[in-house]
Amino acid sequence: MSAHSSQLPTTATDGQDVAFSGNSNSESAVRHELQQGIVTRFLRLIPLDWSEEGRIGLRIEVYGCSYWADVINFDGQGVISYRFKVKKMKIIKDVIALRFKTSESEGVILHGEGQQGDYITLELRRAKLLLQINLGSNQYGSILGHTSVTTGSLLDDNHWHSVVIERYRRNVNFTLDRHTQHFRTNGEFDHLDLDYELSFGGMPYSGKPVGGGRKNFKGCMESINYNGDNITDLARRKKLDTSSFRNLSFACVETHTFPVFFNATSFLQLPGRANHNTVSVGFQFRTWNPDGLLLFSNLDDGTLEISLEEGKITVHINVTKAAKNYRVDLSSGSGLNDGQWHAIRLVAKENFAMLTIDGEEVSAVRSTSPLAVTTGGTYHLGGYFLQTMFPPSQRSFQGCMQAILVDDQPADLHAVEKGIVGAFENVSLDMCAIIDRCMPNHCEHGGRCKQTWDSFSCTCDGTGYTGATCHTSIYEPSCEAYKHLGRSSDAYWIDPDGSGPLGPFKVNCNMTEDKVWTTVMNNLPPKTIVTGSSRERRTVLQVNYSASMDQVTAITTSAENCEQKIAYSCRMSRLLNTPDGTPYTWWVGRGSEKHFYWGGSGPGIQKCACGIDRNCTDPKYDCNCDADAKQWREDSGLLIYKEHLPVSQVAVGDTNRPGSEAKLTVGPLRCQGD
Repeated sequence: MSAHSSQLPTTATDGQDVAFSGNSNSESAVRHELQQGIVTRFLRLIPLDWSEEGRIGLRIEVYGCSYWADVINFDGQGVISYRFKVKKMKIIKDVIALRFKTSESEGVILHGEGQQGDYITLELRRAKLLLQINLGSNQYGSILGHTSVTTGSLLDDNHWHSVVIERYRRNVNFTLDRHTQHFRTNGEFDHLDLDYELSFGGMPYSGKPVGGGRKNFKGCMESINYNGDNITDLARRKKLDTSSFRNLSFACVETHTFPVFFNATSFLQLPGRANHNTVSVGFQFRTWNPDGLLLFSNLDDGTLEISLEEGKITVHINVTKAAKNYRVDLSSGSGLNDGQWHAIRLVAKENFAMLTIDGEEVSAVRSTSPLAVTTGGTYHLGGYFLQTMFPPSQRSFQGCMQAILVDDQPADLHAVEKGIVGAFENVSLDMCAIIDRCMPNHCEHGGRCKQTWDSFSCTCDGTGYTGATCHTSIYEPSCEAYKHLGRSSDAYWIDPDGSGPLGPFKVNCNMTEDKVWTTVMNNLPPKTIVTGSSRERRTVLQVNYSASMDQVTAITTSAENCEQKIAYSCRMSRLLNTPDGTPYTWWVGRGSEKHFYWGGSGPGIQKCACGIDRNCTDPKYDCNCDADAKQWREDSGLLIYKEHLPVSQVAVGDTNRPGSEAKLTVGPLRCQGD
């Protein structure tokens, strides 16, 4: 690659622009090898810097090869069935890769399921890519194993998109157009148990009934690979079941959509029949703006407006005839400024007008008010700037339209583009330049992103944060901070890391001493009874707090000291029973680390409080309970090594003998100082 300019730009693999350095003289050449291949129809080169001589010149050679891939056209009916070699597959590792393009916002791309409740589904939902996977769970059947991850936006743009799903056990990399999300599946199991087949393009006909109104995929896929098998090549060689296709095609059938992009100063003028007693128009639109004029027409004796007002479609028909004014108003739909394609259909004739949204009869609004219309013959879409007696009341539309019908006939936008019919101004034909400013979501801490065509904003209600992107916490970082504000003892919301990732949580603040005590409660009832446990099958009691473990750790880390009372009441139930080795009972603290000391003792000292103070009921033991007495005894004390707190689990291991019983109490976590 040779150039007189010092830098030439290219597009990096992550979608960001980078620059090539060029040569510094007219003789030498600079060679650049792309680390990853680029599939493209054309190259555009933009020199960035002038040479030192003040002139710019360019010589460039680009080396590549023709691109070919197995393509399958899915008609919305056909499904490819990839049958497994054995009836049941127990899969620990998956690699699925494919490319797709479509103008549809809904459609199942792949699906597999098993009789044990495992499944994997990749589908388009509202033009976003949704991956649902379930490896199963021990508890409550397979419900807790369900995992759902969404990525991308506006994927119904009829452009190619690349998808890769890599799973090893519960770890999944989900990549769309080289942007990767990593996640772990819910549940406890590592294997994906599938039966019979994996289907591409929709739900299997031989499987369970299709639920949730799922549609089959309509569009093109290429280079479908599943665990090393080329699915598209197998289908081409008739090695897979494709009998559900009406006409299987290995070429991508191009759609005939011709989108039109409107900015704030655009309009499109289309001709229609004049002096006709029926208005019949239709189109699809997509936008983020809640308001805008979609269509305007001067009737022979009045005006017609179709507008978007607060996310609803409104129709205003004004007729002036024989000194009498007739006005018909229709309104339907809600939230139609969601960036999705929506279809509008309006029919108006003598004493009848009907507006339909997205082809649904439930959205149809009819009017039987006195009405007589005579068409004017010209329709303006997206904006209207000519001086007339009836100026449009709404500001211009910003967004896209397609599938435009006038008098029940598709508008010939190719003829408009060539200047044969109609007119347009500041309109981009055969493209839709819509951008999702909420993907990725710049609103922090669960803030809800809202957008218009030009900007986005964040709704922070209920998050505990404020600011343009919900970045600033509305709560104080600690109980100490509330005391400095003059507050008295009470329950308060605190946010120890301020604008960090940890959310706010509720604690009890005791302001009565010089240094404030912060208390975090847990859900373990006092004196919880434990029976039937042994060293081989310990009973594990889970201790959950009113805050997450990360939130509690934020308190213990910043505190000067922390404490937590733990008590073990026993009858013929030994506690530690040994100064070293594995005790009968232990507790688990921060970082899921096991601890073999008890309240009143410390790390590395496998004793209870009475063993430290040398006042156990039986001096031969270091815990009262280790005497294995038939009378009730108790070992209790404070755990004060804050790096080990809080207690998250207690494993009890000696209550399975006749007459043996234990009662466990874990008090709240209390921390002092900040």
